[in-house]
Amino acid sequence: MRVNEIFYSLQGEGRFTGTAAIFIRLSGCNLRCSFCDTRHDDYTLYTENDIVAAIASYPARHVVITGGEPTLQLTRLLVDKLHEAGKFVQIETNGSIALEPDVVAAIDWITCSPKALPVKIGRVDELKVVYEGQDMAPYEAMACSYGACRSLQPCDTGDADRNASLLDGAVAYIKEHPEWRLSLQTHKLIHIP
Repeated sequence: MRVNEIFYSLQGEGRFTGTAAIFIRLSGCNLRCSFCDTRHDDYTLYTENDIVAAIASYPARHVVITGGEPTLQLTRLLVDKLHEAGKFVQIETNGSIALEPDVVAAIDWITCSPKALPVKIGRVDELKVVYEGQDMAPYEAMACSYGACRSLQPCDTGDADRNASLLDGAVAYIKEHPEWRLSLQTHKLIHIP
């Protein structure tokens, strides 16, 4: 597997914000979003066993497999080996790639942050929409069809005024649609990796 980095930190976004987690960032993505803040093209080759060995010293149970787009490489073998090591496995995906049903079933928590529709992942436990002021109707329908936890995350554009406007828009939307919750990139706010 092409691994960009493995690191230990706190989950900064979504349902598990503040949870100590081991991050396995896989290299590569099938989308090139203009607001992507992750350099994920560099990599080192790891086997599933190498990955499990690399995370063995970290005390957290929570593992987040992210990218790039993790579904380009994710295997059932990796998920099984992480479970054998006593880990809770979360993935963060754009949802654009279908996984085999047995892989989907093995994952403990799927956070889908769709950047293109339709979503093909097969199951969504948390829908995390990066808010850029877009029409939310397609995401409302998607959240209902999956029964997913709904998080709205203002896009970090790098422009303070635009960011403030998007935050205001997200807050207003959530106040009108209280089934959604605000997700901030707290790791950026408190300056941790």
